[in-house]
Amino acid sequence: MGFMVGKAAVFLDRDGTLIAEDPYLSDPSRVRLLPGVGESLATLRKAGILLLVVSNQSGIARGLLDEGHLVAIQQRIQDLLAPYFAQVDAWYHCPHHNHVGTPPERRRCQCRKPLPGLLHRAAEDFDIDFTRSVGVGDDVRDLQAFAALDLRTVLVGTGKGARSRQRFAELGQEPDLACAHLGEATSWILRQCTEKATSC
Repeated sequence: MGFMVGKAAVFLDRDGTLIAEDPYLSDPSRVRLLPGVGESLATLRKAGILLLVVSNQSGIARGLLDEGHLVAIQQRIQDLLAPYFAQVDAWYHCPHHNHVGTPPERRRCQCRKPLPGLLHRAAEDFDIDFTRSVGVGDDVRDLQAFAALDLRTVLVGTGKGARSRQRFAELGQEPDLACAHLGEATSWILRQCTEKATSC
C-alpha cells in the first residue's frame, strides 16, 4: 500500500479577498462576492484542493456582531458560491482583540493574524500537506500568518491590497505572487498545489 500524503489546501482571507470589504459586516444581505471568486473556487475545488477560510473578526470582541451573525454571513457566501458549484470546506475565525472588548474576547491569543493559530487549528481538522498549500489575502497580516508556516503567498489587489503592496515594499518583502484579484491567481495556485503531488 502506498504512502498517503496530505491534501493541498488554499487558505483564504474573507473580507477584501472573497467578499467586498465592509467593516465589521453583520448583515448577510450586504455580502458581495468579489470578481472571479466563484469561478476560481470552483476550479480549485474541482482539482481536489481544500478551501479553508481564515479570518480575523474582532467585531465580535468590539460587540458589533456575534457568532450568529458570522454563521449567517458564512451561509450567505456559500449560497452565492452555489451557482458556481463551489463551496468552502471549513471556516476559521479569531473573535479576539488584544485591547478592545471584555474577556474572554479581549485577550492576547494565538489565532489573530499575523499569528498562525487558525492554520494550526485547520491542521487539527484536516490532513494538510503544507508544502503544496497556498495562502491568499489582501493584508500584510494575512501573508505574515501564511509565511509563518512557509506557505507560498498571494496578495490580491482587492480590499486593502494596494496599501498592503506598498507596506510590503517598505518592509523590503514581497509576496510570492501579486495580482488584481483571486481569479487572476487561479492557474498559479493550481500549479503550486499540484506540482509535488506525483513526486511525494
